[in-house]
Amino acid sequence: MDGHDLLRLGYPSGKAIGIALKAAADAAAQGDSEADILAALRAVLAEPEAFSDDARYKGLAKELLRLRQQPQAYRLDTYAPYHVWGRENIEHAALQQMERAVRLPIAVRGALMPDAHQGYGLPIGGVLATHNAVIPYAVGVDIACRMRLTIFEAPPHLLEQRKERFRKALEENTCFGAGNAWSVRRQHAVMDDPLWREHPVARRLKDIAWEQLGTSGSGNHFVEFGTLSVSTPFETPEGNVPAGKYLALLSHSGSRRFGYEIAHHYTQIAMRSHSGLPKDFQHLAWLDLDWSAGAEYWEAMQLAGRYAQANHEIIHAQLVQAIRLPVLGVVENHHNFAWREEIDGQALIVHRKGATPAGEGVLGVIPGSMGDQGYVVRGRGVSAALNSAAHGAGRRMSRAEAFKRFDWNIIKRKLKEKGIEVLSAGLDEVPNCYKDIDEVMAAQADLVETLAAFQPKLVKMDGSPRHSYQPED
Repeated sequence: MDGHDLLRLGYPSGKAIGIALKAAADAAAQGDSEADILAALRAVLAEPEAFSDDARYKGLAKELLRLRQQPQAYRLDTYAPYHVWGRENIEHAALQQMERAVRLPIAVRGALMPDAHQGYGLPIGGVLATHNAVIPYAVGVDIACRMRLTIFEAPPHLLEQRKERFRKALEENTCFGAGNAWSVRRQHAVMDDPLWREHPVARRLKDIAWEQLGTSGSGNHFVEFGTLSVSTPFETPEGNVPAGKYLALLSHSGSRRFGYEIAHHYTQIAMRSHSGLPKDFQHLAWLDLDWSAGAEYWEAMQLAGRYAQANHEIIHAQLVQAIRLPVLGVVENHHNFAWREEIDGQALIVHRKGATPAGEGVLGVIPGSMGDQGYVVRGRGVSAALNSAAHGAGRRMSRAEAFKRFDWNIIKRKLKEKGIEVLSAGLDEVPNCYKDIDEVMAAQADLVETLAAFQPKLVKMDGSPRHSYQPED
């Protein structure tokens, strides 16, 4: 072990490296393995306060705490280039958040989508390209939140003819709520991933992740049947989808408690590592990918992506089995994630927080609200937008304001007039809470081609009281 190993762990250069190396040498002389020493040094870096009285590591802890009290100053007066779509309908606070993000020393390019609204750190609807660094809160607390659309080789009128069968299918094969889980664990190959054993944080979250496998979250997560009207034929891995009208199933959810815990854990490390950032920049703290913590977060994010995809696969498989109709095609995409991509010849980390990948020819799903259409789109690959598009209509009011302003009886009556039935949902998710999806789509007509429109007809969301953590997007 040498100083380079400690720098990769995230240790600051200087005196702390020497103290850490001496502590490591003492531990090795007393028979500790290199793996145990690295684990201890990682723990001291993460929480030096916990080692203030430790016989072996208190000197290192003291130095790390001293450095924390003398935080590094950052130059935040240079703006990376960025573009905004639909600026006139984006709240000032979200625009301010984007302007802070592009002032980070790691920022290279940015873009703001027309559904943007205020979040933590990077605004929801924000896209940020960085050099060799990942920002946990620019991915979001619901890592790999995503969409999945299953298109059935069946006409949409079956939904009305067999409404009770479809109601029963949704009620029996979905599980919603922040803390809720299945009583019987679902099976999927994702739970055999070796990272559940090897990753220092994922290993302690495997049980809760497995319990929640195949479930949906709270907030704006949903599972719904509806009508898909295809205007332009498109091809999916499962098959071609000709023009016409089809029964379809759409779901929106992410990586559940597992993703939230990963986001929180590594955000705390990032914030401690960049304690010199001004208060309004702290949720934009980053992890260098050369650091141990950065590499760990990246691996955990990838696992969360596979886990979120598995959630949707299970939900859809259960519902397909329940209604017993042939599948014509499937479209799916993440919208809270970071990717390694080449943008204008540069290898960058592209964060999309509440933004849909829209590279040239890439299919995606952009939902509306429970009462409005969503769309299947094909990306146009616009470099200025970092190959991205909106991920939905975008909120136009807070959840607290929605509870004050709306009445379920009035909302349900209006939805019924449109032929929409809501089995369960929160009042903070009614259509009035969201921007006009067609205005959002018009503002990004240069970013995506619209192929089909999905109209919800039978909607299931979380109707339980709010819990302690919520997805942002």
